[in-house]
Amino acid sequence: MRAFREAVEAGDLDAAEALLAEDVVFTSPVVHKPYPGRAITAAILRAVAKVFEDFRYVREMSDPGGREHALVFTARVGDRELTGCDFLRVNEEGLIDDFMVMVRPLSGARALAEAMGARFEQIAKEAEARSS
Repeated sequence: MRAFREAVEAGDLDAAEALLAEDVVFTSPVVHKPYPGRAITAAILRAVAKVFEDFRYVREMSDPGGREHALVFTARVGDRELTGCDFLRVNEEGLIDDFMVMVRPLSGARALAEAMGARFEQIAKEAEARSS
């Protein structure tokens, strides 16, 4: 999804959030349960933008119908480099209603889990404030 990619690459997280459906479901690469809702998804995106260093999208793929998208990225968390993919599905209004992230290698996923885990209390507070 070009608009989401451009917003993230520009560091415009407000624009990225505006592309999320209210009922978006975020599936983390390091946590078992999915996170439903725009507020928590936006809070996670804002936190990961601080955790990832040298983030850049390197490839974009879409299905012919334009509803399914895959954005491949590279980043670093501390001294661990990782490759990942944002799998996005858009609804009839063109908003992201399914957002799943996968990362590799395992050492990069562990570094990401540790860094995000350390911030999760703040992420939850931000999400609660956004949904009020």
